[in-house]
Amino acid sequence: MPHLVIQYTPDLERECDFDALCRRLADTLVTAADDAGKPVFPTGGVRVLAMPAAHHAVADGQHAAAFAYLNLRIAPGRSAAARQRVGEALAEVVRAHFEPVLKRRHVGITLQIDEGVPVFDARLGNLHALYKKD
Repeated sequence: MPHLVIQYTPDLERECDFDALCRRLADTLVTAADDAGKPVFPTGGVRVLAMPAAHHAVADGQHAAAFAYLNLRIAPGRSAAARQRVGEALAEVVRAHFEPVLKRRHVGITLQIDEGVPVFDARLGNLHALYKKD
C-alpha cells in the first residue's frame, strides 16, 4: 500500500487527462517523506487507478454537475504529521489538475485517506522485489 482509487463521472474524460493525474499522484506518494526524511510508503506498493462511474447521479440532477472521488487506503504505521503532509500534497496536485475545469463547470471533488488493518492481506506479485535494495 498505498492504493489510491479515483472514481469520476465519465464526462470529465473530455476535460481531464486522468493518465497524467494518476502519474502525478503516484509521484507524490513515491516521494512523500516522513520527519526523518525516509519514504512514507514503499515504492513498489504505490498504486493509483482511475475509473469512470458507469452509473451515477450527482446532486439534484438539474445541472451538468460532475464528480471525482479519490480514496487513498493506507496501512497503519504512519505518524499523524506524515498522513497530514501526504493529504495536503495530494490535495494540491488535485487542486491544480482540476483548476481549469472548475473555472468552466461545477464539479464535486472529494479526497479521503482511510487507514485500516486488513482482515486478510495476500501479496502475490513480485513488484516489491524490483525496488528492494541489496
